[in-house]
Amino acid sequence: MAMLKRTYCPGTLSKNHSSYSNTALKRVFNGRKVSPILPYDSPASNEQTAVLFTENRKRISISGVQEKFSVLLEKNKLRLITEGEQGQYILKPIPNVGKNASQMPANEHVTMQIARQVFAMETAENALIFFKNGEPAYITKRFDVKDDSTKWAQEDFASLAGRTPQTHGEDFKYSGNYLALFTLLKKYTPAYTVESVKLFKLILFNYLFSNGDAHFKNFSLIETPLGDFRLSPAYDLLNSRLHIDDKEFALDDGLLPLHLAKGRVTAQFYKLGEEAGIVKRQVEKVFTDLTSKQNDVETLIEASFLDEKAKRNYKQAYQTRLNKLLR
Repeated sequence: MAMLKRTYCPGTLSKNHSSYSNTALKRVFNGRKVSPILPYDSPASNEQTAVLFTENRKRISISGVQEKFSVLLEKNKLRLITEGEQGQYILKPIPNVGKNASQMPANEHVTMQIARQVFAMETAENALIFFKNGEPAYITKRFDVKDDSTKWAQEDFASLAGRTPQTHGEDFKYSGNYLALFTLLKKYTPAYTVESVKLFKLILFNYLFSNGDAHFKNFSLIETPLGDFRLSPAYDLLNSRLHIDDKEFALDDGLLPLHLAKGRVTAQFYKLGEEAGIVKRQVEKVFTDLTSKQNDVETLIEASFLDEKAKRNYKQAYQTRLNKLLR
């Protein structure tokens, strides 16, 4: 694959940058001057590189279908970790599953940037990065790793609910409804009033941007310096409709238990907020925020590293969901 010509920062998507902007370097790489070109070819490009990445994959314990590799920053260079080292970043190359797979790194990157830049959501720090042979990859900074390489405690909602393949079958991540997430949040976080609004906004964002893979493991709690827990920064946000023909919601029962799931999707979101104990004016504020700023959203889509067809499909999916929420 030929190296894409870069005129936008592969971190913040700000224009007139052929490399990472200072803002991206500060957020993602602790201010170090890191190149957007990795010192490796992509994993499948040759046998020697494939062996290197296969060995690294044994050392990462993060679940999911997409291949993930563990990377650390040494001075101003990124490299794969070796035995006994703690990775600081997760690297996600183009996967070998799904349609339009070559667009997946750029898809995840722009969706995460929209969440942070347009809607002021707390997200894992992230950027696009490129292998020597031009293939893009998505890189994200681990928010569970401290500066001294020890880790904050983190639990995803499947673990909090005691969901495993043994207890809930192969689709344990996808059974149930989103109201159940609030029950768990209330049980494990002292600042539920604040955290519940953040969770509601994240669920609405996932709907608006067609993230049909927002299952129980893609929400988690993170330890705070006080030793209690809060909702973790958002991660794994992307428009899954570009890659698979999925449902409106990742969870089988949608937003609510079936006896409460009445009316159009907007009415169901309001009911979700009510059942979660969120004040109505806060629900309204989240709705107003996420259903405005269309120009800002489309500006970032245009600045993204998606190809032209993927940009059109992304915008069309966004407009379709937005129209459903505005009915």
